[in-house]
Formats: sequence, structure tokens, C-alpha cells
Amino acid sequence: MQEKENDILKRVRKIEIKTRGLSNEIFAGKYHTAFRGRGMSFSEVREYRAGDDVRDIDWNVTARSSKPHIKIYEEERELTMMLLVDVSGSRMFGTSERLKKSIITEIAAVLAFSAAQNNDKVGCIFFSDRVEKFIPPKKGKSHILTIIRELIKFRPESQRTAISEAVRYLTNVNKKRCTTFILSDFMNSHRDDAALEDALKIARSKHDLVGIRVWDEREAKLPNVGVVELQDAETNRKVWVDTSSARVREHYSTSWHQRDEAVKELLRRNRIDMAMISTDGDYVAELIKLFKSR
Repeated sequence: MQEKENDILKRVRKIEIKTRGLSNEIFAGKYHTAFRGRGMSFSEVREYRAGDDVRDIDWNVTARSSKPHIKIYEEERELTMMLLVDVSGSRMFGTSERLKKSIITEIAAVLAFSAAQNNDKVGCIFFSDRVEKFIPPKKGKSHILTIIRELIKFRPESQRTAISEAVRYLTNVNKKRCTTFILSDFMNSHRDDAALEDALKIARSKHDLVGIRVWDEREAKLPNVGVVELQDAETNRKVWVDTSSARVREHYSTSWHQRDEAVKELLRRNRIDMAMISTDGDYVAELIKLFKSR
């Protein structure tokens, strides 16, 4: 048990060294530029003036005073970042050098350290088809290291996925506007599609949401390696597949691309930015591109 604990600490340290360097040199400024001004807090009420946005009218004060009044907001100097991290069974897949779990862990660490550079709070929600763990937002390096440690060692109760559960939970526990990254392969249950759409609409009106989709090339394209047995990482269902059949490979690829387009369209409809990051790709370049596009 002690060796296992020491191994975890070594991996935490390794990720810290790599991701803190990236955060310090590349992301801290870009993160702040991309997301500053997204958090607004109530400051005061004053009488309405010509040119004011009518959406800011405080109807309660207006009714009491018989004169139109509006709410004044000011930019919050400190933001809160929430990381919604998919811990379902499909994250334990990867056919290149790294699993999706490893990529998600590193990206979460980079984002968390970037937020810490700006003295922002960072919180985390681990989810499968339920909320598995909630780490309330806090500041400081030790808190970031706690999150990384949990990302490495956490074992979920369920292997399945229902992203709507995490998004609804976010809305319930975070009343204050925050920047939220959904780190997932977005291999969501079809039965959760309608609930996820509803949850995103509500959360998007209150928070700044960003999707980061981590995927592996073999999820999109089957290699020709003959007859093989495949197992679903979330349901444990096993099937024999003849990958030498061009028709089978084409059907597999078509199914993936249809689901991929459905995910992209879902996020587009809800005005949520997304980065696609492959297990054999450069997540640094993709994150920089995401930040520059905002």
C-alpha cells in the first residue's frame, strides 16, 4: 500500500512539474485574457438613464419608487473555475502512448494552475452517470495538488456516463457565475441526450461553459486485424467483430462520425465552445487555439 501511495505522489509531482511550467509560460495570460470579464457581480442600484439596457431594470425598486431604476454590475477581479471531469469507464482507453484519462488529468492540471496564477478559485466535479465526487472551489497550490492527486487515484462507483447529472449539479451548487470546463470523451448515453440539452440550456444562462473532448483514433476508425473480440468499457458487453470486412469498418466509422457531429451540433446550439484533443495529438496547441478564439 505504501509503494502504491509513493507511486501516486511521484506521478503527482511529475504532472505538477510539466503542467505548472506550461501554465506559467503559456497559459496563464491567455486564460486570463480569454475569460476575464465573464464574471459580473451586483454593485448598486441607480435611476434609469437614456441609453441604459432595459434588461438591467430592477422592477422591485422601480415599483416602490415609481421611477425606473437599473442594477449596476462590476467585473469581478477573481473568477471561479469549475472542472467537470468524466471518470466513466471509457476514459481508460487509448491506443497510442497515453490513455484518455492521462490526457484529461494533464489538461485539468494545466487549467487549474492557469487559474491559480490569476488567484482564482478552482473546484472539481467528478462524474459518471452520477456525481461521484465534489471538490468545492478553493485557492492555492496545495488545493490544486489535491485535485491532481484525486484525478490520478480516484475509482468511480459506476462505469457509465450521463453528463447531464454533472451539469445539473453544477447549476445547483454554484450560484455565482463561473467558468466551467467539461472534460470528457462525450460518449454519453443516448438516453441522456434530452436531459443534457435541458441541463446545458440552464447552465449556459448562468455560467461560461467550454467543452474539451478527448478522443482516440481507434474510436473513429477500426484497423483491419481480422476477427477480434471487443468489449464496451461502460457496459462490459462483448461482441465479436470481423474487422477484415470493409463494410463493417465503414459502418463503424460512419456511426462514430454521426455521433461526433451530434455532439458538435448540441454544443453549437447552446453556444458552447469546444476543443477536440486526440490521445496522440498536441493538447497545448489545441488549448491555445481555443483561448485565442474567445
